[in-house]
Amino acid sequence: MSTRTAFRTCPLCEATCGLEVTVQDDRPTKVRGDRRDVFSHGFLCPKGVALGELHEDPDRLRAPLVRRGDRLVECTWDEAFAEVQRLLVPLLDDHGRDACALYLGNPVAHSPGATLYAPLLAKALRSRNVFSASTLDQMPKHVSVGKMFGTALSVPIPDLDRTDHLLVLGANPLASNGSLMTAPNARGRLRAIRARGGRVVVVDPRRSRTAEEADEHVRIRPGGDALLLLAMVHVLFAEERVALGRLGAFTAGVEEVRAAAEPFSPERVAEHCGVAAPDIRRLARELSDAPTAAVYGRLGTCTVPFGTVTSWLVDVLNVLTGNLDREGGALLTTPAIGTQHTRGAPGHGRGMRTGRWTSRVRGLPEAMGELPTAALTEEIETPGDGQVRALITVGGNPARSAPDSGRLEAALAGLDALICVDIYRNETTRHAHVVLPPPSALERDHFDVVFTRLAVRNVANWSPAVLPRDEDAPDEWEILLRLLGVVTGQGPNVDTAMIDRYVAVEAARRESGDEHSPLAGADPEDVVARLVDAHGAPRVGPARLVDLMLRAGPYGRGVADGWVPGTDAAPGDVDSVLAAIRAHGLTLAALEAAPHGVDLGPLRPSLPDALRTPSGSIELAPEEFLADLPRLEATLADPVDPDALVLVGRRHLRSNNSWLHNLPVLTGGPERCTLQLHPDDATRLGIADGSTVRVTSRAGAVDAPAEVTDALRPGVVSLPHGWGHDADGARLGVAGLRPGTNSNVLTDDREVDPLSGTVVLNGIPVTVRAADRAAVSAPAG
Repeated sequence: MSTRTAFRTCPLCEATCGLEVTVQDDRPTKVRGDRRDVFSHGFLCPKGVALGELHEDPDRLRAPLVRRGDRLVECTWDEAFAEVQRLLVPLLDDHGRDACALYLGNPVAHSPGATLYAPLLAKALRSRNVFSASTLDQMPKHVSVGKMFGTALSVPIPDLDRTDHLLVLGANPLASNGSLMTAPNARGRLRAIRARGGRVVVVDPRRSRTAEEADEHVRIRPGGDALLLLAMVHVLFAEERVALGRLGAFTAGVEEVRAAAEPFSPERVAEHCGVAAPDIRRLARELSDAPTAAVYGRLGTCTVPFGTVTSWLVDVLNVLTGNLDREGGALLTTPAIGTQHTRGAPGHGRGMRTGRWTSRVRGLPEAMGELPTAALTEEIETPGDGQVRALITVGGNPARSAPDSGRLEAALAGLDALICVDIYRNETTRHAHVVLPPPSALERDHFDVVFTRLAVRNVANWSPAVLPRDEDAPDEWEILLRLLGVVTGQGPNVDTAMIDRYVAVEAARRESGDEHSPLAGADPEDVVARLVDAHGAPRVGPARLVDLMLRAGPYGRGVADGWVPGTDAAPGDVDSVLAAIRAHGLTLAALEAAPHGVDLGPLRPSLPDALRTPSGSIELAPEEFLADLPRLEATLADPVDPDALVLVGRRHLRSNNSWLHNLPVLTGGPERCTLQLHPDDATRLGIADGSTVRVTSRAGAVDAPAEVTDALRPGVVSLPHGWGHDADGARLGVAGLRPGTNSNVLTDDREVDPLSGTVVLNGIPVTVRAADRAAVSAPAG
């Protein structure tokens, strides 16, 4: 028996923890935290432990599936792609490009192959019907920072390791390990704030694990965050506490924000946001008085009717208190592979445009090249030119993650072609005509393309594949390029190596044409020829693109002075690797020689150079955000019904949406898919702990076991997202034993944030009753 140890970054959530994997005879036998990882220092959550179980899961698909009659059967890869060709090409020819939609799920962001190559498939498809999990999650933040700072990834990240005051709204980083804030060991980092005399305040209608760690928990009414934040802005101006500091030299729109906040006094908004006026004033004063502070909002602030306005106000507060772009405040990252705000001419750019096209049926706006997922069902259902007749999904399970999902499932069953890139036969892929399974996470190289751009510290880590792939199994990026071959008319047997090289040359050409790039003026063909491994063999796929991005990034020096491992640094010798990086620039070879990662330092101020707005200023008062405030003000005229119930979601450390519920190590213990409700509400409704209740919204109804707990604010009930694993035709043996209930049956796809198209997942009016009784609580509104 041969035993070895491999090191890699965990790809199962945003925390990017380092793992130490014990492998015996090409089987993972143990996973633990890598104590030498430069970022996580040995921290590990239960999801990371499950990585080996995910690889070994007998339900994980190892071969493609094609539909034969009413059954999905295994086939060869060539047979699968031939079926894709048979289904898609006539449809595209007869009905046009918009007849095929693309949906990208959450796991895409956790795979470099999918992250880098799925956009190429979207571009090649040339369909306006591109959807993703972003409009079920974080699109309001992308829109708000895009309008304020110029790019969708210019997300200010709280400087957790140096701040004196952290205000958290609608986020639970102890369960998520950070979200749009990559932070392994969030608990340790929050405790460190308090240990150094700082303060942590959590605003949430539910006492989450994060709220339990905080100095203060503010139980806001769901959806009231925009009112709370706007009232805090009001206080800063009214009490002359606005202190922009150096930001004043390049911030536009301060007076417009002052005027916009004037009608939203703490006394006027208190009842509707559920926070007393004196507390609102105190929160604003504590924020402004802190030596350094950061405001951070997440899912609970995005998936509400005013998600974009709320996301905007988070950073308005960071700016007005002078805490944006300062140590201990909220800063932009400087990631190893670069990002939009580190490329091109410093200090200005084209800015972010939205609404360049709209959905066919309802006219919902485009953002970041995609339409709101709330529009997907109606685009399939509604006849006419541009009707969606085919759908390609990559790592997505919209049958459980999309709104009004019962209706969506019926629409999926009626598609002419459903092509799924997925490792499971789940609630979505059970409807597929073809399922193309990518390799296990342990069978592919890994680099966190997305999450290093959102981390609380600038780090980089390359993880080679731990286990070999089956000889005939393509990598994920190769699957996507074969799909690209089909939709571009090159056929299912396209030369993926040729396309891959073309992609690399074009990427090098873009860098060559940028006078601010380390590759400025270089010959693109020569650049690609120099992207080789330690043995001189040409790199391919994500490895080649990552090497190129590293060399063109903030720490790179192009290709002229590349470093070859072994010449002046020994693999694993951290000091010599860092010295080589300083001398020659950051390359993939350097990361390969540093299996525990490379620490590139804390976040640092980068404004105004990192701005990419046309004006070169922070745009504090975008017109479309101000124009949405009358709609917000109008809500103050609505009566507050003390007996109404609203539904919010919740997150668990052992879960990640719908795709980790089939692993025994993560599914044991008490039932997690419960409807939590406050004891006062349970008494009023005659509901006992553990009894079955029926929850009804405008969109649908579900049954769930009741969990009576004072962790919730009265009037709020909570059901987790991503469950409902009892569908006929799915093959999820473990998840099927404890299926839970699908909360998105209750989500109304008509309710969206108009600025971003993001569906309202939190604050849904519902009725709740004992399953054998008539309804006793009417929905609000």
